[in-house]
Amino acid sequence: MHDDRNLVEARLKRVLDERIRPAVYPESVPLDVAVWHAPGEPVPVAEGLAAEPEPIEVGARWGAPWGTSWFRVTGTVPEAWKGRTVEALLDLGFDENMPGFQCEGLVYRPDGTPVKGLNPRNQWVRIGAPVEGGEEVRLHIEAASNPVILDYHPFLPTQLGDKETAGSEPQYRLARMDLAVLDEDVWQLVIDLEVLGELMAELPVESARRWDVLRAVERALDAIDLQDVNGTAARAREQLAEVLAVPAVPSAHRISAVGHAHIDSAWLWPLRETVRKVARTTSNMTALIEDEPDFVFAMSQAQQWAWVKEHRPEVWARVKKAVADGRFVPAGGMWVESDTNMPGSEAMARQFVHGKRFFLDEFGIENDEAWLPDTFGFAAGLPQIIKAAGSKWLLTQKISWSQTNKFPHHTFQWEGIDGTRIFTHFPPVDTYNCSMKGSEIAHAARNFKDKGAARHSLAPTGWGDGGGGTTREMIAKSARLRDLEGSATVVWETPDAFFRKAEAEYPDAPVWVGELYLELHRATLTSQAKTKQGNRRSEHLLREAELWAATAAVRAGFPYPYEELDRIWKTVLLHQFHDILPGSSIAWVHREARATYERLAGELNAIIDSAQRALAGEGTAELVFNSAPHAREGVPAGGARLPATEGRTSLAPRPDGGFVLDNGLLRVEIDARGLVVSAYDIEGDRETIAPGGAAGLLQLHPDFPNMWDAWDVDAFYRHTVTDLTGVDELAPGADGASVRITRTFGDSRVTQHLSLAPGDKRLLLDTEVDWHETEKFLKLAFPLDVHAERYASETQFGHFHRPTHTNTSWEAAKFEACNHRFVHVEEPGWGAAVVNDSTYGHDVTRTVRTDADQGTTTTVRVSLLRAPRFPDPETDQGVHRFRHALVPGAGIADAVREGWRINLPERRITGGGEVSPLVTVDRDAVVITAVKLADDGSGDVVVRLHEAHGGRTRATLTADFEVADVSATDLLERPLPEPPSREGARVALRLRPFELVTLRLRRS
Repeated sequence: MHDDRNLVEARLKRVLDERIRPAVYPESVPLDVAVWHAPGEPVPVAEGLAAEPEPIEVGARWGAPWGTSWFRVTGTVPEAWKGRTVEALLDLGFDENMPGFQCEGLVYRPDGTPVKGLNPRNQWVRIGAPVEGGEEVRLHIEAASNPVILDYHPFLPTQLGDKETAGSEPQYRLARMDLAVLDEDVWQLVIDLEVLGELMAELPVESARRWDVLRAVERALDAIDLQDVNGTAARAREQLAEVLAVPAVPSAHRISAVGHAHIDSAWLWPLRETVRKVARTTSNMTALIEDEPDFVFAMSQAQQWAWVKEHRPEVWARVKKAVADGRFVPAGGMWVESDTNMPGSEAMARQFVHGKRFFLDEFGIENDEAWLPDTFGFAAGLPQIIKAAGSKWLLTQKISWSQTNKFPHHTFQWEGIDGTRIFTHFPPVDTYNCSMKGSEIAHAARNFKDKGAARHSLAPTGWGDGGGGTTREMIAKSARLRDLEGSATVVWETPDAFFRKAEAEYPDAPVWVGELYLELHRATLTSQAKTKQGNRRSEHLLREAELWAATAAVRAGFPYPYEELDRIWKTVLLHQFHDILPGSSIAWVHREARATYERLAGELNAIIDSAQRALAGEGTAELVFNSAPHAREGVPAGGARLPATEGRTSLAPRPDGGFVLDNGLLRVEIDARGLVVSAYDIEGDRETIAPGGAAGLLQLHPDFPNMWDAWDVDAFYRHTVTDLTGVDELAPGADGASVRITRTFGDSRVTQHLSLAPGDKRLLLDTEVDWHETEKFLKLAFPLDVHAERYASETQFGHFHRPTHTNTSWEAAKFEACNHRFVHVEEPGWGAAVVNDSTYGHDVTRTVRTDADQGTTTTVRVSLLRAPRFPDPETDQGVHRFRHALVPGAGIADAVREGWRINLPERRITGGGEVSPLVTVDRDAVVITAVKLADDGSGDVVVRLHEAHGGRTRATLTADFEVADVSATDLLERPLPEPPSREGARVALRLRPFELVTLRLRRS
């Protein structure tokens, strides 16, 4: 038997494309179309419906970039169509790309009721099934002319990414606007043939099943009269019925399909457009739920649900009904699908607090799963946060994008830094945009790495990124795949139903320990520096605002700003979305983010100032407020007192040029190039800088990745480097305890201040860069005389270690990684830390020197700036300020302390007397990350803390107020079964390494 599959496939493709698909709508009449172009930003629905449109013809150009046009389409159903199914076909000028990356529309009835969204894969609106004939049709379309920015052919710089630079040139031509008859037999035949053709392509050559399918397809094609497809479609379907009815084998892989529309909360569109994308998609999905009894749709990101509630109440009503019916499922339990590498400890916790609380308050639904299909890697501290929020499962698929190493499991237990394990699933379909293609279903079954021990996987099904969701074609395909020989079986299920089955069948799933590192998109740790600084500074301002407002509320009756803090937290959490904080959105998004962070800083500083003044009272004494979780300069953590007497730092010329700074703890030599060639730990009798090395060195690399400009930095960037050693100015600072260095390079200028404060065992580096480079990568290097095979990197509620070597491809792939406030390296008895106030990306390498002692140099490099041209052609252009500190002789405790300190500078206010802390803890290893009043308005004090050094410890937390009761709670401040041990206002704590604890203290 010869293999004529290729001939049949070719025949099938042509007949489908040229005869059968065109026959789905055999008759049509044009609709009359008129349009009104909104003059600026989108207008309320009522205004768009009431506007007076002007006639427009099919083929006319419309839609300035980011504009909104309101189309009115009218017509009459022909009397001759009585008894038939009729739909409006509304093509705004779509191309063949995925939905969400071009123009979109939302259809309304004249009374303002939303009908459904329009996109390239969803252009129809049902008029009647059947119609009576003679019906008057009147529909309105709110059409968004979002420009095409991503075309995957190369990523070319474009000014279309901001309405301020995009111009006014129309982007689209109005295409088909018709009433048409839908031939449901032909439509069903298309689905039959697509399913079987795609199945046939995936079956082995020697498979008898493949030949059965091939012959059935041939018979169906033979049965079609190409001159009368509509008249012979039913006959052709009869030839396929038998092969479509053969059930799957009992051992077939089982796929839980979950309706899905991964909508990026901002990416190649601004936040305001996402509000409308969500409305379009939810309108589509609620309509589909009404038509399809088996279909289940899941939507994550509480923020997007909140947008529907606020901006589209008519859509919200339909959503609430579908949720009540169990068909529209809140998923994930987070405020947005955030980045998880860069958000700080409290912010990551609050993602779950605000997300889960929204779904609980609105629907009484508790999410057990974290849902993060597209996030760019997962920090090692995340498992215990998921558990502390009351959840127990995680879904993602992004790790499948890794370029070097294939992850060894699809279903496994993920263990975090404290030992918490979370049951985790990576869908082997390797996409969050599954469309039920045979190739996707076959890939999921073949690809699944846990065969033999498990047999279930999940497929998020529907168009995503820019939205669109599941289509009726996908549902029709899944119906045929429910029980079909040669295929995995497909059933619509909720995420909860999938995870329960998967966990039950795989109780001994393998364990993966540590971060889930994505071997791709590493440059998202650096791109858009001001967005990252805005996030970091907002997180710490929120800590201060909550701490001082709670302290002032208890001490001085200060009105705790519940609503303000709730709103600000949600805004900060929104901007941690995995294309905003990572810097991979268009210019418009980041321009607005910078303005938002500036506004929030003003609001938070006002809260902090008001609370501190309420605490300080009347008087003229200068008080120093310490918001950090450790005492410094005699000021207790969370308290305020008179400033301590400072010591002295000397500044002297260096014989060979440059200067020497000395404060009795450190002696720092800065050479004539303005580089740190010695940082001597006087007490430890130990040099920090590697022989021949220079710290504070700025290094410039070319940066032109192979594909994703704002997202990626490829390893070959390190092949070429320019050390920036030229000096325009080298002079003492005005304070007598610092040195100022100015350099120019390319079109840019940098000024560094190196300072050594009295009593400080840290060298501060303040760097200001006026950055005007293109496709360059700027690093700040610290070559340390430390022999270290691993280094510690701070993450949420602790730290974890990465190797400094590249023994295997797994280590080599981590050539750019994330840290929070510190990186720490050590050898037994001595170490050093590099701390920062706003950077995340870094690399750590080790080299063996050829000098006399053949020692090892461990070089820590901080990533400062990039200059990609897509999607924002002006990325990072302008002035940036960074603060870093080198801490010689640092143990991990010093790294933790100094990391907090550089992010929470002291504040000075005049007042009448000292302020004692609201709560204290008697071990530096226990770090208090939040002090606040309970979210329920009860006035209870909530304290969140964790063990920060990586060891077991006992500690006592003491409250400086009358305590009636103490409970341990989850992140949502709900009591846990076992109360902590308490004696009055003292709470005894026993913590395992990195353990996270939340305490709720009820005031007497």
